[in-house]
Amino acid sequence: MRPAELTPSQARAEFRAGLRTPTAGCSAGWTQANLLVLPRAQAYDFLLFAQRNPRSCPVLDVTEPGETAASIFDGDLRTDLPAYRVYRDGALVEELGDITGLWRDDLVSFLIGCSFTFEAALLEAGVPVRHLEQGRNVPMYRTNRECRPAGKLSGPLVVSMRPIPAEQVATAVRVTSRYPAVHGAPVHVGSPGELGVRDLDAPDFGEAVEVRPGEVPVFWACGVTPQAAVMRSAPPLAIGHAPGHMAITDARDSDHLVP
Repeated sequence: MRPAELTPSQARAEFRAGLRTPTAGCSAGWTQANLLVLPRAQAYDFLLFAQRNPRSCPVLDVTEPGETAASIFDGDLRTDLPAYRVYRDGALVEELGDITGLWRDDLVSFLIGCSFTFEAALLEAGVPVRHLEQGRNVPMYRTNRECRPAGKLSGPLVVSMRPIPAEQVATAVRVTSRYPAVHGAPVHVGSPGELGVRDLDAPDFGEAVEVRPGEVPVFWACGVTPQAAVMRSAPPLAIGHAPGHMAITDARDSDHLVP
């Protein structure tokens, strides 16, 4: 079965069994989400951070402390993503396929909208999605734009980039603007330097993709922004998804489509 044909429960079973792979193009029609897990003592700061930065941190669901499933994720948040990153005092210390051994009763999980959700709509509108064409993880970049801080959390906006033919940029903006719960319209079109991005071939997360003649780099707010805040703000413990290795939820992409 092709990855796009997997149901969310089938995809989660594959990840639980040890499959590690970026999830772009997986479980077509089902919403993908970023994950951030924090101790309860830091959870309010992040909830406020997300409220102040809704483009990069659109919260889809939040668990009670210690819960391992969510209303939109009928699986185990400790095992059912393809890869996790563990941060201690802001430093990335390991990447794991299972975080059961780290789980605590005070951990709160946040599921945050992901731009993979609107990629099927881009393809249906005839807009190419290069990282899918090339079988790569989407490229992501730290920018020179600061998020609004909250409590002890602060950090830069992180963006994902998709090269779009110049004549289709307006279509890409129109299509993605109808998905505000999963980052919505682009935050920047054109010159990477205006975002402080020096080299598109050297992303901070993910993999570089080809930008062809006549194409324009288009940037969307990215759900890796919370992990950039974690790296700067250094809470004692934080767990996130490995960039591009998302939680596949039981919500439909169409649930987030607005007229």
